[in-house]
Amino acid sequence: MTTPQDLFLVSLDVPGKNPIEQGDLSLALAGAELIDLLGVRALVLDGDRIVPGPTLTTGDRLLDEAGAALVRQEPYETVEDWLWRRGQGLATAYRDVLDSEGQLTGKRPHWLSLRGGAGTPADTPARRHAADRWWSHEPVLAGLAGTLGIRSERPAEEPGEEEPGEEEPGEGEPGEDRPGEEAVVTVLLAVGDAVTELEAVRERRRIENIAFDNIWRAP
Repeated sequence: MTTPQDLFLVSLDVPGKNPIEQGDLSLALAGAELIDLLGVRALVLDGDRIVPGPTLTTGDRLLDEAGAALVRQEPYETVEDWLWRRGQGLATAYRDVLDSEGQLTGKRPHWLSLRGGAGTPADTPARRHAADRWWSHEPVLAGLAGTLGIRSERPAEEPGEEEPGEEEPGEGEPGEDRPGEEAVVTVLLAVGDAVTELEAVRERRRIENIAFDNIWRAP
């Protein structure tokens, strides 16, 4: 499992104060892809610019697509530009892939089921993996979820129990080499700024729509 897959499942399974906007989730997923690609050394950051490394095969289709989509000509793309470009419809892409693999409902969808709803949540290996990583307070996943307003409400550990978050995250998956903290912080800040900017655009549109409606309702 990858960080974006875990983040998508956390967004479904961990209750928040407000529903998560799909645009916000798509931006965060694009950031999660960058962090995993940093972890497998498919890229490095030079300031806020993404410098691609060798094209690698991670074994995950969407992560491989992300690596292949990196801009390989100078001046290289900024993290912000990547989030907006790669993030287009990314939440839907992850939902489709996880659903096709049977990781959302516990079974692969029959062609007739495509006419129906998305199915009910199920206890799948992917969901268990995401939950284990989430409840261990793994900092990368927690940081990305935090940009979406998702916060852990797990009670404090009993005295004598091992403090969560001590183990290395993502064992046996992309990111296990743990990218540099500075690069991860750069990505997290860019995701937070992008989500804030997108919410500002939504608010501006709401205000414009209200003003437009008031004009037509005025006597």
